[in-house]
Amino acid sequence: MIRIAAALAAAGLVMSGPAAVAQTKAPKAGSVAAYKAPRLAGTKLPDLNGVWQVMNTAGWDIEPHAPRAALQMRPGPHGPLPAKELLPLGAVGAVPGGAGVVDGGEIPYTPEARKLRDENRADYLARDPEVKCYLPGVPRANYMHLPFQILQSDRTVMIAYEYAGAVRSLMFDDPGPAPVDSWMGQSVAKWEGDTLVVTVTGQNDRTWFDRAGNHHSDQMTVVERWTPTGPNTMRYEAEITDPNTFTRPWKMSMNLYRRLGEDARLQQFKCVEFVEELMYGHLRKEPVK
Repeated sequence: MIRIAAALAAAGLVMSGPAAVAQTKAPKAGSVAAYKAPRLAGTKLPDLNGVWQVMNTAGWDIEPHAPRAALQMRPGPHGPLPAKELLPLGAVGAVPGGAGVVDGGEIPYTPEARKLRDENRADYLARDPEVKCYLPGVPRANYMHLPFQILQSDRTVMIAYEYAGAVRSLMFDDPGPAPVDSWMGQSVAKWEGDTLVVTVTGQNDRTWFDRAGNHHSDQMTVVERWTPTGPNTMRYEAEITDPNTFTRPWKMSMNLYRRLGEDARLQQFKCVEFVEELMYGHLRKEPVK
C-alpha cells in the first residue's frame, strides 16, 4: 500500500494541503446561479433535453451507509422461501457504501415510521416494490441505477425512465388535486428563472425511496428543483413533506449527469417478465423445480 501511495503521489494523482481541500469543498452558493444554460430553440427557457443519470448509491440507500452484505431469495417449489431461508449472494449482491443524499444525513422519521422502516429493511426482498417491477414513484425514479430522458418542448416536458418504461408528463396548468392516487403521482411544473420546479402529489403509499426500506405515506408532497449547473450537469433537489411519516419536511440533493455519444439513449427494461415466476409461480399446476 505504501508503494502504491508513493507511485500515485509521484504521478500527481494524490494531493495534500490546500489544493486537496479545495478539491473537496462544495461549490459556492452563487456558482450555480452564475451558469447560463443554452436556450431551448426559439424560447428563453433553458434546454434540459437529454439522457440523464446519477453517479451515486442513493438507489440502494439515500442515507449515509457503509457497504453491507445482501441476501438472495432461494426459490422453493411454490415460490420464494421465507426470509429465514435466504442465502448470501456474496460480492455480486453487496450494497455499495455511500455518503448519502439526505441533507443533514438522517431522515426525520416519527418513532412509528422508523420502526416500519427497520422492518422493511430486514425483509426488503419480500417488500421492496422494485423487486416486483412496480413503478418507482418520485423521487426514487430519478436516482435509480438506470438512466432517464427529459423530452422538452416550448410548452411541455415529459420524463421517460428506462426502468419499467415509467413516464411522467409535467403539467404547466394546475388542474387541481389529483383525481386518484397513482404510482407516479401528478406533477405540476413552473419555471423560476432557469430552475424547473415540480410539485408532485397524489402518489400512493406503496413506493419506497430506496432499497433500504425508507418509505412514506399517501400524504407525501414532493417539490423538485431541476437546475442546470454546467454544459452536461444538473442539480436535483427534492423537498419531502409528509406529516404522517416525518416530524418535519426534509430535503435530498444530488448531481445529475448527461450521457453523451452512443450512450445518449434509453434501452428497454420492461421487467414484468422477470418477476412473473417470483410473484405467480405458486399458481402453476405443476411448479417449476
